Amino acid sequence: MEINPISFFEAKLSDADFARLSKFIYNQYGIKMPEAKHIMLQSRLQKRLRALQMPSFSEYVDYVFSPAGSTEIVHMMDVVSTNKTDFFRENQHFEYLLDTVLPELHDICRQNFVKVWSAGCSSGEEPYTLAMVMSEYASKVRGFDFSILGSDLSTIVLDKAVTAIYPEERVDVIPYDLKKKYLLRSKDRTKPTVRIVPELRRKTSFMRLNFMDEAYNNVPNNFDIVFCRNVLIYFDRPTQEAVINKLCRHLRSGGYFFLGHSESAAGINVPLKQLKPTVFKRL
Repeated sequence: MEINPISFFEAKLSDADFARLSKFIYNQYGIKMPEAKHIMLQSRLQKRLRALQMPSFSEYVDYVFSPAGSTEIVHMMDVVSTNKTDFFRENQHFEYLLDTVLPELHDICRQNFVKVWSAGCSSGEEPYTLAMVMSEYASKVRGFDFSILGSDLSTIVLDKAVTAIYPEERVDVIPYDLKKKYLLRSKDRTKPTVRIVPELRRKTSFMRLNFMDEAYNNVPNNFDIVFCRNVLIYFDRPTQEAVINKLCRHLRSGGYFFLGHSESAAGINVPLKQLKPTVFKRL
């Protein structure tokens, strides 16, 4: 069947179909979709209509909720979920990690191996920033080693994280000495990209995770540090509480928990003691 491309552009997401999708997205993934996001959702899903050659949202929504559309849900959430991130975003956390957390774990707790979880890692900038910082610490402390797990809902961004290739403008914020040590420039200068060095890629692993799963059974236990930054802002307070408690089940007692600077654990029942506005210790 030949589809007029103009029909894709003109497709409108009805109030009823928006309500069906927003309810499903909230119940299954915890992401709030108020009416103010109606146009955003419509715009982001246009590419799925084009990919499936469907001329209307009503046909698309019926397909998503049909048995045949179960795999489409993953693709839908890939385009719906927000994945903004940067290298060295909210750099105070990495400075605190280097100056306070790692020395405490190594010197006081006598740990030579530290496990870190970047929950909601997007396309990998946060895990690789952590890897750079911890590699710098390891270069000065004999016998120190680490591993980093990154998890996210979106398979698209996880593929980017595993590949570890980024446009050169994305790495402008990385200090020059770290660029020299941990980035490889592409030989094809028509595509100015860099790739994270193999030594850091070997320290990281990635997995898909939905924070709304009842339990995170495939996630290892006893992490020393959990970064969950700028993710919970998309959830309401009951969902935030539930997610933090599930994350904390995989963080050992005395381990560190980092939130984003726009987030707070105030007023919710979680096993965390606040050290700084967005830095906590697991009770």
